Amino acid sequence: MPRGTTGGTPQVLLAHHLKQLKLPTVLREYDKVARECARDGVDHPRYLLRLIELELIDRERRMVERRIKAARFPAVKSFDTFDFTAIPTLNKMLVLELARSEFILRRENVIALGNSGTGKTHVALALGLAACQKGFTVSFTTAAALVHQLMEARDERRLLKTQRDLQAVKLLIVDELGYVPLSPTGAELLFEVFSQRYERGSTIVTSNLPFEDWTSILHSERLTGALLDRLTHHVHILTMNGDSYRLRQSSGNSRSPFSAEKGEQNQAIAEAVDPETGEISAT
Repeated sequence: MPRGTTGGTPQVLLAHHLKQLKLPTVLREYDKVARECARDGVDHPRYLLRLIELELIDRERRMVERRIKAARFPAVKSFDTFDFTAIPTLNKMLVLELARSEFILRRENVIALGNSGTGKTHVALALGLAACQKGFTVSFTTAAALVHQLMEARDERRLLKTQRDLQAVKLLIVDELGYVPLSPTGAELLFEVFSQRYERGSTIVTSNLPFEDWTSILHSERLTGALLDRLTHHVHILTMNGDSYRLRQSSGNSRSPFSAEKGEQNQAIAEAVDPETGEISAT
């Protein structure tokens, strides 16, 4: 017999053992469930089954909460609050299919392109939340913050560990690529991250720039070509052109003066993407 089982009250010993076994929900619920089962005439196996089911449900909830916390989302967003009708260029069926997170199992990528304020980050966050709920590890960062993290790790001689950590994440979300210019060194470090994740993990990238303008971010046609070759090999493209949510709200639903210009810049992308699958069409 375990030490302590012959002395002390049953309630104290049970609480001690359940804490040792790390069964907090059983500890919290066993007395209430026992009374309910006694009232309903439920036998001992079903009583135990109810307790264990409650423990498993609560444990899964806590695990999801830990994954969400580890992802470092700037906000928790879901598709319940996303207005698909405001972005007619977005393939809703494809997005909802991606929310099943099966693309992560296939190690495919997602790239959301469109002018500022059209919900690219919201979509990325919602896909990240869905992935956490499905049991995948997720990490969210902006392109500028990621480059800063890599530069700092390199200076402190822990770059290899940082790269291994980034490679191990099942879904890496890199937001706002193109909003902040990168240094040549930063661009090379960012390329290494994408290269190391190629066919090993899924990556979501959001950008306000069409692919042909990515050279202005990475400062090298060779580097840009190599990066796009890896990112777009197994990819789903989300084209998100339209009026800015923020500008529409602040101007009484008036059309953004920047929308037309950005829409023209991204028109080539819209024409290159299959509207049914989100894949890049052969040209």
